[in-house]
Amino acid sequence: MKSLLARLSIDWYLLAIVGMVALASILPARGETAEWTALATKVGIALVFFLHGEKLSREAVVAGMIHWRLHVLVLGVTFVVFPLAGIGLAALPAWITPPALAAGLVYLACLPSTIQSAIGFTAIARGNVAAAVCGASASNLLGIVITPLLVGTLLSAEGGISFSSVEAILWQLLAPFVAGQLVHPFVGGFMRRYAKPLQLVDRGSILLVVYNAFSGAVVAGIWSQVSIPDLARLTLICLVLLAASLGLCIWLARLRGFSVEDEATIVFGGSNKSLAAGVPMAGALFPAATMGFVLLPVMLYHQFQLMACAAIAQRYAKRAPSE
Repeated sequence: MKSLLARLSIDWYLLAIVGMVALASILPARGETAEWTALATKVGIALVFFLHGEKLSREAVVAGMIHWRLHVLVLGVTFVVFPLAGIGLAALPAWITPPALAAGLVYLACLPSTIQSAIGFTAIARGNVAAAVCGASASNLLGIVITPLLVGTLLSAEGGISFSSVEAILWQLLAPFVAGQLVHPFVGGFMRRYAKPLQLVDRGSILLVVYNAFSGAVVAGIWSQVSIPDLARLTLICLVLLAASLGLCIWLARLRGFSVEDEATIVFGGSNKSLAAGVPMAGALFPAATMGFVLLPVMLYHQFQLMACAAIAQRYAKRAPSE
């Protein structure tokens, strides 16, 4: 918990992601270099989902079904309410939602919940950690299938992605994930012993995806199409979306009579969106020329959710022990 709190003041990994955006803006991959970068990105995406598959506990996902009312509520917010909100935001007039970033808002809305942050904030808040572990695992497991299907369905009508390619993308994500699950009984001990080096590989792969995404976007002219006012409007939209999701989760938890511990689990599981899953999924779903536009809302929302949920978790933690 202390390490999570320490990360909230200066998130070095997020700074590294911003650094990749800056590097791609100055020195984008072009020509043959871009081809090699794209190939390395595909390998990186497969590696990320293999490692995710190896780390997720099947037992935790199965156990999570016991508290089905809580998980149905969180999954409903994550994969029903959020996508509807994303479509609504994307349909707003151009003076509110920048057209170049509309697909990114829809993509953000379709992402699964976080794992580390949702569990960490629930623990800080003295919430139902067991349910948080189960719910976050289930959200990410289902998200591997649901997110591409939602994105394909919602953006195919807008011309953002070809729905016919979603099946192939599902296999691109699912195959390494399933492989990770299958080898878990044999390599779990090795993975735990070398958890830190493997985390560097995992995070390094995501940094590569970010660099490839923004290289393609820079070559396509992202900074000539997205202005400072556009970024300001996107920031406001992300803040409003975050506030609305937090408020909705609190209201639904209290309306349905959940305990304070369960409420904390619902708030952090329902309002958070996964950058770790969102970046490699974007690499599989979108061409390099548009990926940077798609990832901007995800990056902004992720940072805002860290700051807001840190404060909310501390507020929950200060309640009386009997509450």
